[in-house]
Amino acid sequence: MRELLRRLGQLVAVLALVSFGVFLLVALLPGDPTAAILGPGHPPEDYAALRSELGLDQPILQRYAEWLGNALTGDLGHSIIPPHAAVSDRIAAALPVSLELAALGLTIALVVALPLALLSAYREGGSADRAISAVVFAVLSIPSFLLGLLLIMLFVDRLGWLPRSQWVRLTDSVSGNLSHAILPAIVIALPEVALFTRILRNDLVRTLREDYVLAARAKGMGPRHIMMNEALRPSSFSLITVLGISLGTLIGSTVIVEYLFSLPGMGTLVVTAASQGDFPMVQGAALVIATIYVVINAGIDLTYGYLDPRTRRVHV
Repeated sequence: MRELLRRLGQLVAVLALVSFGVFLLVALLPGDPTAAILGPGHPPEDYAALRSELGLDQPILQRYAEWLGNALTGDLGHSIIPPHAAVSDRIAAALPVSLELAALGLTIALVVALPLALLSAYREGGSADRAISAVVFAVLSIPSFLLGLLLIMLFVDRLGWLPRSQWVRLTDSVSGNLSHAILPAIVIALPEVALFTRILRNDLVRTLREDYVLAARAKGMGPRHIMMNEALRPSSFSLITVLGISLGTLIGSTVIVEYLFSLPGMGTLVVTAASQGDFPMVQGAALVIATIYVVINAGIDLTYGYLDPRTRRVHV
Protein backbone atom coordinates (compact mmCIF):
# COMPACT_ATOMS: atom_id res chain seq x y z
CA MET A 1 0.00 0.00 0.00
CA ARG A 2 2.86 2.37 0.82
CA GLU A 3 4.46 1.66 -2.54
CA LEU A 4 1.14 2.17 -4.31
CA LEU A 5 0.57 5.52 -2.59
CA ARG A 6 4.10 6.60 -3.48
CA ARG A 7 3.49 5.72 -7.13
CA LEU A 8 0.16 7.55 -7.12
CA GLY A 9 1.87 10.66 -5.75
CA GLN A 10 4.46 10.47 -8.52
CA LEU A 11 1.69 9.99 -11.07
CA VAL A 12 -0.14 13.12 -9.91
CA ALA A 13 3.08 15.16 -10.02
CA VAL A 14 3.92 13.94 -13.53
CA LEU A 15 0.41 14.66 -14.78
CA ALA A 16 0.61 18.20 -13.36
CA LEU A 17 3.89 18.80 -15.21
CA VAL A 18 2.47 17.27 -18.38
CA SER A 19 -0.64 19.44 -18.25
CA PHE A 20 1.43 22.60 -17.81
CA GLY A 21 3.80 21.57 -20.60
CA VAL A 22 0.92 20.89 -22.97
CA PHE A 23 -0.76 24.21 -22.17
CA LEU A 24 2.48 26.18 -22.45
CA LEU A 25 3.56 24.64 -25.76
CA VAL A 26 0.19 25.28 -27.38
CA ALA A 27 0.00 28.80 -25.93
CA LEU A 28 3.42 29.67 -27.36
CA LEU A 29 2.62 28.50 -30.88
CA PRO A 30 3.10 31.28 -33.45
CA GLY A 31 0.06 32.96 -34.91
CA ASP A 32 -3.02 34.68 -33.55
CA PRO A 33 -6.06 32.46 -32.98
CA THR A 34 -8.37 35.44 -33.39
CA ALA A 35 -7.09 35.92 -36.93
CA ALA A 36 -7.93 32.28 -37.69
CA ILE A 37 -11.45 32.78 -36.30
CA LEU A 38 -12.36 36.15 -37.80
CA GLY A 39 -10.19 36.06 -40.88
CA PRO A 40 -8.34 39.04 -42.36
CA GLY A 41 -9.70 42.52 -42.95
CA HIS A 42 -11.37 43.27 -39.61
CA PRO A 43 -10.66 46.37 -37.49
CA PRO A 44 -8.06 45.92 -34.69
CA GLU A 45 -10.71 46.45 -32.02
CA ASP A 46 -12.59 43.33 -33.25
CA TYR A 47 -9.49 41.19 -32.73
CA ALA A 48 -8.88 42.78 -29.32
CA ALA A 49 -12.47 42.14 -28.26
CA LEU A 50 -12.26 38.50 -29.29
CA ARG A 51 -8.93 38.04 -27.48
CA SER A 52 -10.58 39.40 -24.35
CA GLU A 53 -13.57 37.11 -24.80
CA LEU A 54 -11.31 34.08 -25.16
CA GLY A 55 -9.18 35.16 -22.21
CA LEU A 56 -6.03 35.45 -24.34
CA ASP A 57 -5.22 38.86 -22.83
CA GLN A 58 -4.75 37.36 -19.34
CA PRO A 59 -1.40 36.24 -17.85
CA ILE A 60 -0.47 32.74 -18.92
CA LEU A 61 -0.42 31.33 -15.37
CA GLN A 62 -3.94 32.61 -14.76
CA ARG A 63 -5.11 31.13 -18.03
CA TYR A 64 -3.48 27.81 -17.12
CA ALA A 65 -5.10 27.73 -13.68
CA GLU A 66 -8.55 28.35 -15.16
CA TRP A 67 -8.03 25.79 -17.92
CA LEU A 68 -6.75 23.13 -15.49
CA GLY A 69 -9.61 23.76 -13.06
CA ASN A 70 -12.14 23.31 -15.85
CA ALA A 71 -10.29 20.25 -17.17
CA LEU A 72 -10.46 18.55 -13.76
CA THR A 73 -14.25 18.81 -13.96
CA GLY A 74 -14.30 17.39 -17.48
CA ASP A 75 -14.70 20.72 -19.25
CA LEU A 76 -11.97 21.06 -21.90
CA GLY A 77 -13.57 24.08 -23.53
CA HIS A 78 -15.15 24.50 -26.95
CA SER A 79 -13.72 24.49 -30.43
CA ILE A 80 -13.14 27.94 -31.89
CA ILE A 81 -14.02 26.61 -35.33
CA PRO A 82 -17.72 26.38 -36.29
CA PRO A 83 -19.91 24.65 -35.20
CA HIS A 84 -17.98 25.26 -31.91
CA ALA A 85 -18.49 21.75 -30.56
CA ALA A 86 -17.36 20.81 -27.07
CA VAL A 87 -13.79 19.53 -27.06
CA SER A 88 -14.69 16.66 -24.75
CA ASP A 89 -17.45 15.52 -27.14
CA ARG A 90 -15.10 15.50 -30.13
CA ILE A 91 -12.48 13.57 -28.16
CA ALA A 92 -15.11 11.11 -26.87
CA ALA A 93 -16.03 10.37 -30.49
CA ALA A 94 -12.44 10.06 -31.79
CA LEU A 95 -10.70 8.32 -28.87
CA PRO A 96 -12.48 4.92 -29.15
CA VAL A 97 -11.35 4.65 -32.77
CA SER A 98 -7.68 5.17 -31.90
CA LEU A 99 -7.89 2.98 -28.80
CA GLU A 100 -9.42 0.13 -30.75
CA LEU A 101 -6.88 0.38 -33.55
CA ALA A 102 -3.97 0.53 -31.11
CA ALA A 103 -5.26 -2.34 -28.94
CA LEU A 104 -6.16 -4.54 -31.90
CA GLY A 105 -2.85 -3.82 -33.64
CA LEU A 106 -0.78 -4.59 -30.52
CA THR A 107 -2.79 -7.76 -29.85
CA ILE A 108 -2.06 -9.01 -33.36
CA ALA A 109 1.59 -8.04 -32.91
CA LEU A 110 1.90 -9.98 -29.63
CA VAL A 111 0.15 -13.07 -30.98
CA VAL A 112 2.53 -13.19 -33.93
CA ALA A 113 5.72 -12.02 -32.20
CA LEU A 114 5.67 -14.39 -29.22
CA PRO A 115 6.00 -17.69 -31.15
CA LEU A 116 8.47 -16.13 -33.59
CA ALA A 117 10.70 -14.90 -30.77
CA LEU A 118 10.50 -18.20 -28.90
CA LEU A 119 11.40 -20.19 -32.01
CA SER A 120 14.17 -17.79 -33.00
CA ALA A 121 15.75 -17.83 -29.53
CA TYR A 122 15.51 -21.60 -29.14
CA ARG A 123 17.09 -22.09 -32.58
CA GLU A 124 19.71 -19.38 -32.07
CA GLY A 125 22.02 -19.22 -35.05
CA GLY A 126 20.02 -21.79 -36.99
CA SER A 127 18.18 -21.48 -40.28
CA ALA A 128 14.90 -20.57 -38.56
CA ASP A 129 16.60 -17.81 -36.58
CA ARG A 130 18.23 -16.37 -39.69
CA ALA A 131 15.02 -16.52 -41.71
CA ILE A 132 12.97 -14.79 -38.98
CA SER A 133 15.64 -12.12 -38.56
CA ALA A 134 15.66 -11.45 -42.31
CA VAL A 135 11.88 -11.06 -42.43
CA VAL A 136 11.93 -8.81 -39.35
CA PHE A 137 14.51 -6.47 -40.84
CA ALA A 138 12.60 -6.40 -44.14
CA VAL A 139 9.38 -5.36 -42.38
CA LEU A 140 11.19 -2.69 -40.34
CA SER A 141 12.63 -1.18 -43.51
CA ILE A 142 9.21 -0.59 -45.13
CA PRO A 143 7.54 2.75 -44.22
CA SER A 144 4.05 2.52 -42.78
CA PHE A 145 2.41 4.49 -45.59
CA LEU A 146 3.95 2.21 -48.24
CA LEU A 147 2.98 -0.89 -46.29
CA GLY A 148 -0.57 0.40 -46.02
CA LEU A 149 -0.79 1.13 -49.73
CA LEU A 150 0.50 -2.36 -50.61
CA LEU A 151 -2.08 -4.02 -48.37
CA ILE A 152 -4.85 -1.82 -49.81
CA MET A 153 -3.82 -2.79 -53.35
CA LEU A 154 -3.89 -6.49 -52.44
CA PHE A 155 -6.87 -6.94 -50.10
CA VAL A 156 -9.10 -4.07 -51.28
CA ASP A 157 -8.37 -3.41 -54.95
CA ARG A 158 -7.25 -6.84 -56.15
CA LEU A 159 -9.08 -9.36 -53.93
CA GLY A 160 -11.96 -7.15 -52.76
CA TRP A 161 -12.05 -8.86 -49.37
CA LEU A 162 -12.10 -5.78 -47.19
CA PRO A 163 -13.42 -2.19 -47.38
CA ARG A 164 -10.94 0.65 -47.49
CA SER A 165 -12.68 3.66 -46.00
CA GLN A 166 -15.45 4.71 -43.65
CA TRP A 167 -15.83 3.48 -40.09
CA VAL A 168 -18.51 1.40 -38.37
CA ARG A 169 -18.81 1.77 -34.61
CA LEU A 170 -18.45 -1.39 -32.53
CA THR A 171 -21.81 -0.64 -30.92
CA ASP A 172 -23.50 -0.55 -34.32
CA SER A 173 -22.14 -3.79 -35.79
CA VAL A 174 -19.36 -6.05 -34.49
CA SER A 175 -18.75 -7.72 -37.84
CA GLY A 176 -18.88 -4.43 -39.72
CA ASN A 177 -16.52 -2.84 -37.23
CA LEU A 178 -13.97 -5.65 -37.52
CA SER A 179 -14.13 -5.66 -41.31
CA HIS A 180 -13.20 -1.96 -41.32
CA ALA A 181 -10.66 -2.18 -38.49
CA ILE A 182 -8.69 -5.31 -39.33
CA LEU A 183 -6.67 -3.94 -42.25
CA PRO A 184 -5.60 -0.70 -40.48
CA ALA A 185 -4.77 -2.81 -37.42
CA ILE A 186 -2.54 -5.08 -39.52
CA VAL A 187 -0.73 -2.03 -40.91
CA ILE A 188 -0.14 -0.90 -37.32
CA ALA A 189 0.80 -4.41 -36.15
CA LEU A 190 3.45 -5.38 -38.71
CA PRO A 191 6.16 -2.91 -37.60
CA GLU A 192 5.37 -3.77 -33.97
CA VAL A 193 5.71 -7.49 -34.76
CA ALA A 194 9.21 -6.89 -36.02
CA LEU A 195 10.14 -4.74 -33.01
CA PHE A 196 8.64 -7.10 -30.41
CA THR A 197 10.24 -10.14 -32.02
CA ARG A 198 13.74 -8.64 -31.97
CA ILE A 199 13.46 -7.38 -28.40
CA LEU A 200 12.02 -10.59 -26.93
CA ARG A 201 14.35 -12.82 -28.93
CA ASN A 202 17.46 -11.02 -27.65
CA ASP A 203 16.27 -11.16 -24.04
CA LEU A 204 15.37 -14.84 -24.35
CA VAL A 205 18.82 -15.65 -25.70
CA ARG A 206 20.43 -14.04 -22.65
CA THR A 207 18.02 -15.76 -20.26
CA LEU A 208 18.65 -19.18 -21.78
CA ARG A 209 22.30 -18.83 -20.77
CA GLU A 210 21.48 -18.29 -17.10
CA ASP A 211 22.53 -20.92 -14.58
CA TYR A 212 18.99 -21.80 -13.47
CA VAL A 213 17.98 -22.51 -17.07
CA LEU A 214 21.03 -24.68 -17.60
CA ALA A 215 20.14 -26.51 -14.37
CA ALA A 216 16.60 -27.07 -15.65
CA ARG A 217 17.98 -28.58 -18.83
CA ALA A 218 20.32 -30.79 -16.81
CA LYS A 219 17.31 -32.11 -14.88
CA GLY A 220 15.79 -33.26 -18.17
CA MET A 221 13.01 -30.70 -18.47
CA GLY A 222 11.59 -30.42 -21.99
CA PRO A 223 12.03 -27.45 -24.34
CA ARG A 224 8.39 -26.32 -23.97
CA HIS A 225 8.67 -26.19 -20.17
CA ILE A 226 11.98 -24.35 -20.27
CA MET A 227 10.85 -21.75 -22.79
CA MET A 228 7.41 -21.07 -21.33
CA ASN A 229 7.98 -21.55 -17.59
CA GLU A 230 11.64 -20.72 -17.04
CA ALA A 231 12.68 -18.26 -19.76
CA LEU A 232 9.65 -16.29 -20.99
CA ARG A 233 8.55 -14.58 -17.79
CA PRO A 234 11.92 -13.06 -16.74
CA SER A 235 12.59 -12.11 -20.38
CA SER A 236 9.41 -10.05 -20.67
CA PHE A 237 10.61 -6.84 -18.98
CA SER A 238 11.78 -5.06 -22.11
CA LEU A 239 8.79 -6.30 -24.10
CA ILE A 240 6.29 -5.09 -21.49
CA THR A 241 8.01 -1.71 -21.34
CA VAL A 242 7.99 -1.29 -25.12
CA LEU A 243 4.39 -2.52 -25.25
CA GLY A 244 3.28 0.22 -22.86
CA ILE A 245 5.23 2.88 -24.75
CA SER A 246 3.83 1.66 -28.07
CA LEU A 247 0.24 1.71 -26.82
CA GLY A 248 0.57 5.26 -25.53
CA THR A 249 2.30 6.39 -28.69
CA LEU A 250 -0.07 4.75 -31.15
CA ILE A 251 -3.14 6.47 -29.71
CA GLY A 252 -2.07 9.80 -31.18
CA SER A 253 0.44 8.82 -33.85
CA THR A 254 -1.64 6.76 -36.27
CA VAL A 255 -2.18 9.78 -38.49
CA ILE A 256 -0.88 8.09 -41.66
CA VAL A 257 -3.00 4.99 -41.12
CA GLU A 258 -6.08 7.07 -40.32
CA TYR A 259 -5.51 9.18 -43.44
CA LEU A 260 -5.07 6.13 -45.69
CA PHE A 261 -8.30 4.55 -44.44
CA SER A 262 -10.28 7.77 -43.74
CA LEU A 263 -10.71 6.99 -40.04
CA PRO A 264 -12.01 9.59 -37.54
CA GLY A 265 -9.40 8.94 -34.83
CA MET A 266 -7.31 11.09 -32.52
CA GLY A 267 -4.52 11.56 -35.03
CA THR A 268 -6.89 13.03 -37.59
CA LEU A 269 -8.53 15.19 -34.92
CA VAL A 270 -5.22 16.69 -33.71
CA VAL A 271 -3.82 17.32 -37.20
CA THR A 272 -7.04 18.94 -38.41
CA ALA A 273 -7.29 21.14 -35.31
CA ALA A 274 -3.64 22.22 -35.56
CA SER A 275 -4.01 23.14 -39.25
CA GLN A 276 -7.08 25.26 -38.41
CA GLY A 277 -5.50 26.97 -35.40
CA ASP A 278 -8.08 25.42 -33.07
CA PHE A 279 -5.96 25.69 -29.91
CA PRO A 280 -8.61 24.47 -27.39
CA MET A 281 -9.00 21.26 -29.39
CA VAL A 282 -5.23 20.75 -29.63
CA GLN A 283 -4.77 21.39 -25.90
CA GLY A 284 -7.57 19.05 -24.89
CA ALA A 285 -6.53 16.22 -27.22
CA ALA A 286 -2.86 16.52 -26.27
CA LEU A 287 -3.75 16.44 -22.57
CA VAL A 288 -5.88 13.30 -22.97
CA ILE A 289 -3.20 11.51 -25.02
CA ALA A 290 -0.46 12.47 -22.57
CA THR A 291 -2.55 11.38 -19.58
CA ILE A 292 -3.23 7.98 -21.13
CA TYR A 293 0.47 7.60 -21.93
CA VAL A 294 1.56 8.42 -18.37
CA VAL A 295 -1.08 6.19 -16.74
CA ILE A 296 -0.22 3.24 -18.97
CA ASN A 297 3.48 3.50 -18.18
CA ALA A 298 2.74 3.81 -14.46
CA GLY A 299 0.74 0.58 -14.73
CA ILE A 300 3.65 -1.05 -16.56
CA ASP A 301 5.97 -0.14 -13.68
CA LEU A 302 3.63 -1.83 -11.22
CA THR A 303 3.67 -5.07 -13.25
CA TYR A 304 7.42 -5.48 -12.78
CA GLY A 305 6.94 -6.75 -9.24
CA TYR A 306 4.64 -9.47 -10.53
CA LEU A 307 6.98 -10.51 -13.34
CA ASP A 308 10.02 -10.70 -11.07
CA PRO A 309 9.66 -10.65 -7.26
CA ARG A 310 13.26 -9.47 -6.97
CA THR A 311 12.16 -6.02 -8.15
CA ARG A 312 9.72 -5.57 -5.26
CA ARG A 313 10.86 -3.14 -2.60
CA VAL A 314 10.99 -4.25 1.00
CA HIS A 315 10.12 -1.54 3.52
CA VAL A 316 11.31 -2.00 7.09
